Amino acid sequence: MNRTIKFKPIGIIASGHTDPAKTPIQPVFARGCKGRLEVFPEYEQGLADIEGFSHILITYLFHRAGPPKLVVKPYLEDKQHGVFATRAPCRPNPLGISLVRLIKREGPVLYLDDLDILDDAPVLDIKPYISRFEVRDNARCGWQDDIDDTTAFRRGRRNYRGD
Repeated sequence: MNRTIKFKPIGIIASGHTDPAKTPIQPVFARGCKGRLEVFPEYEQGLADIEGFSHILITYLFHRAGPPKLVVKPYLEDKQHGVFATRAPCRPNPLGISLVRLIKREGPVLYLDDLDILDDAPVLDIKPYISRFEVRDNARCGWQDDIDDTTAFRRGRRNYRGD
């Protein structure tokens, strides 16, 4: 089995997030954080009809993540968990996913809100959010279920103060 996988970025993120310590940790905590996804010209045709969706899922590279760890202390809790039970960036394959709001499209540029992605992050894929496919009734969220909303918002928003 070939264990080498190669990806080619399809675009780049332009955001005001340059300091990881001041960047909200998830899109739900990034309301009002606007930015752009600039798709490279050779992939622009793939954006056809995307403007009909209110939200998109972005798969990107955690380009400033530290070395991989298998056990981490996530931002929302003071206990350690296995990295695969978190969304921490220091993963064996540093891939991030974000569900962001699509404001508008202008050619190869997607204007976004609820953006929690660091500036210059390479984008690997874009998919439309489809509630019929993504929403699950009675979903369990593991250790996250024990964190109250106030604590989650305070820690998740981190030091972000707005534009």
